[in-house]
Amino acid sequence: MSLFTAILLGLAMGAVFGLALEKSRVFEPGVILGQMQLRNFTMLKIFLTAVVTGLVVLAVLNGLGLTRLFPKAALYGADLVGGALLGVGISLAGACPGTVAAQIGAGYRDAWFTLAGGILGAVVFSYLEPVLNPLLLQGGPGKITLANVTGLPFWALALGFAALLVLALVALEKWRPWRGELGANADGLLPLPPPGHVANALAAE
Repeated sequence: MSLFTAILLGLAMGAVFGLALEKSRVFEPGVILGQMQLRNFTMLKIFLTAVVTGLVVLAVLNGLGLTRLFPKAALYGADLVGGALLGVGISLAGACPGTVAAQIGAGYRDAWFTLAGGILGAVVFSYLEPVLNPLLLQGGPGKITLANVTGLPFWALALGFAALLVLALVALEKWRPWRGELGANADGLLPLPPPGHVANALAAE
């Protein structure tokens, strides 16, 4: 694959992901905080759906020999500390590295501060990395996958987990229907107020 083709593919995938975020309202700070507080499970449903899609696509590509897998090493310190910091940051900012771009596109002005904080954090980490690496990049089983442990082909495991996640999504939707969490009239766009509503509200004040 050429660099130009890879760039076009990345832009197309980003556009699809951004459209899904906007239509599902997952980019909104209230939805993100609701998920972190276990009050709104829309974000979990969208991300699990993305995992299922990725598993199926990778299963097909890997099963046909069109792509190889390059798993990252599991490192207890880096994974636990990094995951905790990311979770705290998402809870405080009401955004994550992916949704902050959608928030900026949707006109959330405070999202610019979140983006600036993320860039500043990346710069600070780059300077502290020589000190942090010996502390965080220690311990862990290394590059280990279920395919290596079980001896089963990746594509079979991926499709099996995708099926299990689909069942979990169906159960989650029955327990917490998305219309009950986003509103009965939710269609990816916030409903407009009725004619004269703004004028009547101003007059009442």
